[in-house]
Amino acid sequence: MFDIGIGEIMILAVLGLLIFGPERLPKAAADAGRLVRQVREMASGAKRDLADSAGLDMSEAMDSVRSIGDLHPRKLVAGLFTDDDPAEPKPATSESQASPTTRPVFDPDAT
Repeated sequence: MFDIGIGEIMILAVLGLLIFGPERLPKAAADAGRLVRQVREMASGAKRDLADSAGLDMSEAMDSVRSIGDLHPRKLVAGLFTDDDPAEPKPATSESQASPTTRPVFDPDAT
């Protein structure tokens, strides 16, 4: 999420030791954790309140955002090259139902 490596974490730990000292560092870390948790709760509460006041159903909004994923160029191109409707499930083919001992049909024109 923040793309912080082990080197940056070590530098922050050393700076924390220098600024707070070994006695106050655990309390400062706990206070920072509580602050982050409170900010997350406030953000989710604001999001929930905003959706309630606007009368929005967030599940519908999330479904519409997911439907935008169908407009990905790879899916569009794949849809052009297939004759099947992407909304319909594909039927099982004889190849997937064939037992491992049966040999596939040989087509001399395909080679």
